[in-house]
Amino acid sequence: MLTVLKIIKEAIVQAFQQLAGSKLRSFLSLLGIMIGIYCIIIVLSAVDSLETNVRGSFDKLGDDVVYVQTQPWDEDPGASWWKYFRRPLPSFKEFELIKEKVKGAELACYSSTIGSKTAKYRSNSVSGAVLVGGTYDFAEMYDVKMEKGRFYTPSEYESGVNKAVLGHTVASELFGTIEPVGKRISVNGKKLDVVGVIEKGGEDLVQIMQMDEVILISYNTARKFAKVSENHRGSMLAVKARDGVEMEDLEDEITGVLRASRRLKPREENNFALNKLTMLSGLLDGFFGVMTSVGWVIGGFALLVGMFSVANIMFVSVKERTNIIGIKKALGAKRYVILLEFLIEAIILCLVGGAIGLFFVMLTLKGVSSIESMAFDMYLSYDNMIFGISVSVFIGVLAGLIPAFLAAKMDPVIAIRSKG
Repeated sequence: MLTVLKIIKEAIVQAFQQLAGSKLRSFLSLLGIMIGIYCIIIVLSAVDSLETNVRGSFDKLGDDVVYVQTQPWDEDPGASWWKYFRRPLPSFKEFELIKEKVKGAELACYSSTIGSKTAKYRSNSVSGAVLVGGTYDFAEMYDVKMEKGRFYTPSEYESGVNKAVLGHTVASELFGTIEPVGKRISVNGKKLDVVGVIEKGGEDLVQIMQMDEVILISYNTARKFAKVSENHRGSMLAVKARDGVEMEDLEDEITGVLRASRRLKPREENNFALNKLTMLSGLLDGFFGVMTSVGWVIGGFALLVGMFSVANIMFVSVKERTNIIGIKKALGAKRYVILLEFLIEAIILCLVGGAIGLFFVMLTLKGVSSIESMAFDMYLSYDNMIFGISVSVFIGVLAGLIPAFLAAKMDPVIAIRSKG
């Protein structure tokens, strides 16, 4: 054990002596490792940062929720557009049937996006506010957090009173520093009493269930504002599974209720789609996998060049220290000692190059994250740091293996007589 530690110590010293002895040659040799590690880790970090943000956005959909829609998420929208366009949209009647008959559902929610409207308060107005009518379980289904006030109550939902919950942006532009809760606004000439303000949404790259520009009213109130028909294009039906209920079982129950409601014959295919988060996860895996592969292709060439450069350094190092190798072997040094010495030296050289590459990755990510227009933070994870170090070690082994093997099998007499 002490022998191995001594070998490692000597190899580290010799590696840094090699770097210091010929700075230009060492720099050019390690440049490939630096660039390769930089390219691979910067792409992996960018992909991880993007994936964290995007998956965080999709997580708001809930991994235990089934969405009843006309088209599946994992198909090309343009491939069978007319087929899906002709399908009936989920209706409020079907929502009530699912609530009544699907035993595996903890809750169900039906909502209808009426469209962009202009909201007014005294002399202030906001155009483009999205008016949405939702059932009472809307807040729980989509995890709506309140910044001020409250959500509409069950009795307010049932009676369809003119109460509204405002998104953060709508409330800020309409009221400024004035307290919005308790005030009355006008939307398309109809009066609505503000009972709450939704908490400001995060700065996600993919905006899913973004509530900042929404005016949320109960579905029964929405019926008084517009003709919310059974075929309204802005309708959405979501069903959340009970604890312990498998998603496949929940889907089977929903399928049975919908097929019976739509009077589909046994051999007829479903004219609806049941979507869930796992379908998007599969698409994301493929997308991010391609991006990672691109990073490997770009960085792989630089690592290949760097590996040959480090191998060249090691061949030169072996040649320069041929006499010393001969003396060590004459004094009884085993082959594995010489092999290990040069192998560790190559690994140290690659680790230095990799560490410099990781340092520049950190600087780049910090600089990019500081840009105000950047939609999400970029970071270097510990996993990617360890991966970068591991790749450096692997390249060091490959680069140093042949020179170390040649040094280890030298004849001591010939080595001592060599001029180096």
